[in-house]
Amino acid sequence: MKVPIRLDAGKQTSLIELSVLFLSVVMAFSIRLFAVIRYESIIHEFDPYFNYRTTRFMTEKGFYDFHDWFDDMAWYPLGRIIGGTIYPGLMVTSSLIFHLLDLLHITIDIRDICVFLAPLFSSFTTIITFLLTKEVWDTKAGLLASALIAVVPGYISRSVAGSYDNEGIAIFCMLFTFYLWVKSVKTGSVLWAQVSSWGGYVFLINVIPIHVLILMITGRFSHRLYVAYSTVYTLGTILSMQISFVGFLPVISSEHMGALGVFGLIQMYAFYEYLRMRLSSSQFYQLLRILVASIGAVLLIAGTALAISGKIAPWTGRFYSLLDPTYAKNHIPIIASVSEHQPTAWSGYYFDLQMLAVMFPVGLYYCFKKPTDASIFLITYGILSLYFSGVMVRLILVLAPIMCILGSIGVSGVLSTFMANIDNEESHKVVSKSTGIASSGSHKTPKATADPTYPFKSEDARIMSWWDYGYQITGIANRTVLVDNNTWNNTHIGRVGQAMASSEEEAYEIMQELDVDYVLVIFGGLLGYSSDDINKFIWMVRIAGSTEKGRHIREEDYYTPYGEMRVDKSASPTMQNCLMYKLSYYRFWHLQPDRNQPSGFDRVRRQAIGNRGYKLTGLEEAFTSENWLVRIYRVKPPANRGVL
Repeated sequence: MKVPIRLDAGKQTSLIELSVLFLSVVMAFSIRLFAVIRYESIIHEFDPYFNYRTTRFMTEKGFYDFHDWFDDMAWYPLGRIIGGTIYPGLMVTSSLIFHLLDLLHITIDIRDICVFLAPLFSSFTTIITFLLTKEVWDTKAGLLASALIAVVPGYISRSVAGSYDNEGIAIFCMLFTFYLWVKSVKTGSVLWAQVSSWGGYVFLINVIPIHVLILMITGRFSHRLYVAYSTVYTLGTILSMQISFVGFLPVISSEHMGALGVFGLIQMYAFYEYLRMRLSSSQFYQLLRILVASIGAVLLIAGTALAISGKIAPWTGRFYSLLDPTYAKNHIPIIASVSEHQPTAWSGYYFDLQMLAVMFPVGLYYCFKKPTDASIFLITYGILSLYFSGVMVRLILVLAPIMCILGSIGVSGVLSTFMANIDNEESHKVVSKSTGIASSGSHKTPKATADPTYPFKSEDARIMSWWDYGYQITGIANRTVLVDNNTWNNTHIGRVGQAMASSEEEAYEIMQELDVDYVLVIFGGLLGYSSDDINKFIWMVRIAGSTEKGRHIREEDYYTPYGEMRVDKSASPTMQNCLMYKLSYYRFWHLQPDRNQPSGFDRVRRQAIGNRGYKLTGLEEAFTSENWLVRIYRVKPPANRGVL
């Protein structure tokens, strides 16, 4: 007769906790494989193609060749230095995993590692979310937070299989850094602070100093805080400067001056505390007045001199946009043209965060009710990320983890109070009704589609398209592009926008100047695809008009007298005769997409095109996909194009 295995209450609790955490990890990984299971293992979206291409290069050639790589297939005829213009963390991580598996004689293609890297790190994120929430609050809230981060739509959208981008590992690294920071503040250990220093950059290196500043203002300065921040800032700055793309920015750019200022302030405050303990009251205040006046004058003179001499770099355009949402539209249209840089709609919070939008304030309440150094950090992180997510929609990704953490604290606090007043039978009913929370975001799992390889005849063909498609053209078709998603040269992008916004005759001269062989446009009028080039065209006009050579291009010329951008007969003559209009609608007047509408009816704009029957003189149609989504035109050589 077998004796049943009996576990004491403590071991049973540990087993349940471990099981819940394990299920959250499995759910986080498996729910992100929907696109692979439904379709195939493939890289999708725009930036991931470039990241995959650079990762393959690093894996095959090695890190030093990657660091010195000059890519002559991008930004023709300028080219681009790759190693010194990107953050290499994503590529290094994938390459290390590949070589580690190879060392263990496990054969796997680097593409498969790139496809599954984001789901893998999403699993790690559930673990670190549990550890962070447990460190700040308790185990119950930590388990709920790990389940929520596994399924929250705002995080799923950037971490599905095939979404090989920096965000795939950045959220794990950010939360890991925050966990180590909270641990170092609570323990005052230099070891935790040393480990946490590797991850600090921009958002991290501003959130942590603000947390330190708040603790100092509220009278929570301690030796532990001094040791933690001094170690984190010093090591974090030194380590971040080892990355070529970062260089000396941590000590010269305005985005990092806040962290440097807090570092100096905490040194002075620690010195202030030391003097107050060593000197008499009269001696202390006399010395304090002299030191404050002297240090203030020196800092003012030094800061003014460095700012005037240009030694302190101004804020970047994206950083200005976070402080002033209208800045990019008025001054840097290339930033405002990116959809993920637009402000977040109110409905977006519910769509990406679901019920967490309601649970978030409850968690804030409990953190304010029981303030500690760690809970004040969550409050700081939550309020800052909430503001920034309202300014820029892509920062919903940064908001999602703290929403899960504070939401779980709120639910845990409410249920703890509620269930303490009911009997066991009723508590079981509450638990059973609450199990649906974990599945609240699963419907948001995106469905990925693969783009076809476009048939460019010549291997050295140079392709002109809008910058959105540069990475995909280079990564899939292996062809040279004029501009891509890096958007480092606004003038070059403006030149492409000028060609698209000009008449065919003027555009041909620009294309000859840039040695263009083919022009690619995305057209959604037949399929009903609203993110096509016609809908992006206004940004091409604005960016072209912001450059020196495109000053003559005015946005109002493309509007009707009533201030509308139309494509029917009421469209402005400039609009109807520009290259983008002609390439998008060439031969479209022969089609009748809807039986109840006239021929040439655009399903996106809901208008029948106005300019019909024209012929192209400087270009000829080379390829049009089945649903007319992708249209490619060959630029005729000067000898064969006839007379314009």
